Amino acid sequence: MRKGRIELGDVTPHNIKQLKLLNQVVFPVSYNDKFYKDVLEAGELAKLAYYNDMVVGGVCCRVDVLDGQRRLYIMTLGCLAPYRRLGIGTKMLEHVLNFVEREGNFNSIFLHVQVNNDGALDFYKKFGFEVVETKQHYYKRIEPADAHVLQKTLVKS
Repeated sequence: MRKGRIELGDVTPHNIKQLKLLNQVVFPVSYNDKFYKDVLEAGELAKLAYYNDMVVGGVCCRVDVLDGQRRLYIMTLGCLAPYRRLGIGTKMLEHVLNFVEREGNFNSIFLHVQVNNDGALDFYKKFGFEVVETKQHYYKRIEPADAHVLQKTLVKS
């Protein structure tokens, strides 16, 4: 597939169903209505990725506060299989990295990755994420049920 045009767009009530469908195809877990309600209010923290004007990916994040430290949690970042390795995931992750840099005051970015998802692990490690913990039985109804917690520390405390 030749290089196409990659753009990010807002998630709106008009296209949220596309995000739902995408997530059903890309991820082995399902997300409830509250997840999508929160995504609609996430602003810059939720984006759809377009490849030549077609929705092929999405990223959804939220701000967590733990012990007074602001952390960005990547809830989902995924791309349809035929469109992987074209720079779409990179474009979505760079959007997230630019957001935390612009906003400032973030200690780290973190996410969960299924332990057997080598493609995702390699992808995030290229951007300076490290496995900081492995949670047993993190996922329900999928195998393997364990997840690595990947983190990129932004501010040394």
